[in-house]
Amino acid sequence: MGQKLFIKNMVCDRCKQAVRTQISKSGVKVSDVDLGYAEIEPDEITPDVFNEISNNLKSIGFELIDDKKQKIVERIKNIIIDMVHYMDEPLSIKQSEYISSKLNYDYHYLSKLFSETENITIEQYIINQKIERIKELLTYGEMNINEIAFNLGYSSVQHLSQQFKKVTGVTPTGYKQQNVHSRKPLDRI
Repeated sequence: MGQKLFIKNMVCDRCKQAVRTQISKSGVKVSDVDLGYAEIEPDEITPDVFNEISNNLKSIGFELIDDKKQKIVERIKNIIIDMVHYMDEPLSIKQSEYISSKLNYDYHYLSKLFSETENITIEQYIINQKIERIKELLTYGEMNINEIAFNLGYSSVQHLSQQFKKVTGVTPTGYKQQNVHSRKPLDRI
């Protein structure tokens, strides 16, 4: 098994490919890449190679993470991004249970750590991610509002609409009718 490098700001499949490419430029074999980390061979690399990898990643907007708590927070973000943007079906368990089970930590610990580090609650981060996903789906017309509400785990279309308006200032219908759509990159939420 190789060494894991934890990487900040990875949010999509293109990010995985970009990270793989940048690490490979340093002559290091990449055995696995997923949201938030890359596994490299060999287990040990020199400080010069580590710095070269770090600089290569920084040049395209990524950052290596050394701090254990920051690694956990980044993993929470990646789990939420995956949960909101890439899961095919809604969760059958509570989001808090899902996050806790993926990381093998008590949810209260994760929630406190996340809030202290990010100055936002996990719940608000999930809402923000959902709002961006709703914007994306509305912009591309891939689903109607009922399908969006179901797929994102809302109890009703009304709940989705209220939350959307609270965050954006417009209803989903109003947003869809706008000619200018204001979406945020996932790593800036």
